[in-house]
Amino acid sequence: MSATDPADDRERPGHIMSAEMAEQPVVLRRILERGAPAIRRTAERVAARNPRFVLLTARGTSDNAALYAKYLLEITMGLPCGLSSMSTTTAYGARPDLRDVLVITVSQSGGSPDLVASTRAAREAGAVTLAVTNNPDSPLAAVSEFHIDILAGPERALPATKTYTASLLALYLFVEGLRGGDGAAAAVLPERAEAVLARKDEVRALASRYRFAERMVITSRGYGYPTAKEAALKLMETSYIPALSYSGADLLHGPLAMVDNISPVIAVVTDGRGGEALQPVLDRLRGRGADLFVVGPKAQVEAASAGFVLPTSGVAEEVQPVLEILPLQMLAHEVTIARGQDPDAPRALAKVTETR
Repeated sequence: MSATDPADDRERPGHIMSAEMAEQPVVLRRILERGAPAIRRTAERVAARNPRFVLLTARGTSDNAALYAKYLLEITMGLPCGLSSMSTTTAYGARPDLRDVLVITVSQSGGSPDLVASTRAAREAGAVTLAVTNNPDSPLAAVSEFHIDILAGPERALPATKTYTASLLALYLFVEGLRGGDGAAAAVLPERAEAVLARKDEVRALASRYRFAERMVITSRGYGYPTAKEAALKLMETSYIPALSYSGADLLHGPLAMVDNISPVIAVVTDGRGGEALQPVLDRLRGRGADLFVVGPKAQVEAASAGFVLPTSGVAEEVQPVLEILPLQMLAHEVTIARGQDPDAPRALAKVTETR
């Protein structure tokens, strides 16, 4: 077998996760070309119901995608949003009045019993229910009034990668449809995603800095905050490094005290208002001598200890999270391998987590 034989990659730890990360530009194009018209039709039907409030329901990686939708809805539409506490329904039996409320449930598999039960209860309580899943035949899709298929294709690796970015794009297009926008800002994403994912060697070199990290702190503000949360989840579930995610504002309210020059801090600096709001936090971190890793614009990376320059020129702030997470997915993958573990097989995880 030659050194360049593709079969070599199939023997490497993390080859499934690596292959699925590499699929993301294709998935993004598929959504834009095939999924966008159906998403717009669904958005128009939901908009005709004039929801007065939005509740977002999800777990894990999907919860971070739902948080992104919360920022989109509140910033671009001024529509109040909340994140559901499912146990109020599933454990305590609460039945709130949800008339004129849009309940969006995000789930890759659409199979978790608590998501299905809470969505069913929401519909019975008068809500307009929308499921956003990678499985149109799932129990969640069946109990929801509306459904959006994120078209990511089968995902075999336990750490979710392509379903996360697919969920972000689908939710962006849905919100654009709700407010009568054209979603044109997303057109650049597949090409830019390819450019980011092609820099695998750069991320591998960066990963060597963090293979012995005992903990990490990840921070951002605005649209970048869901990225910080998702990056922390990826690092924890693959490499088992305790990774704590904070809004930059929350980091200054106490947790900053634990930052030193040993434990790395990853800052997701969105090119726009979110990055501007994060600037005082970056200044404080540098003042404390933090080992600061920045994902964002070139000027911010150059002022940090290390980083990854994102190609954000001409990319609207609200869609940058689709690109921001890519180098952090790769970082989690490479740090895990550097630590002698297999990111395809994290301990104690299952593809469908059946919480109740």
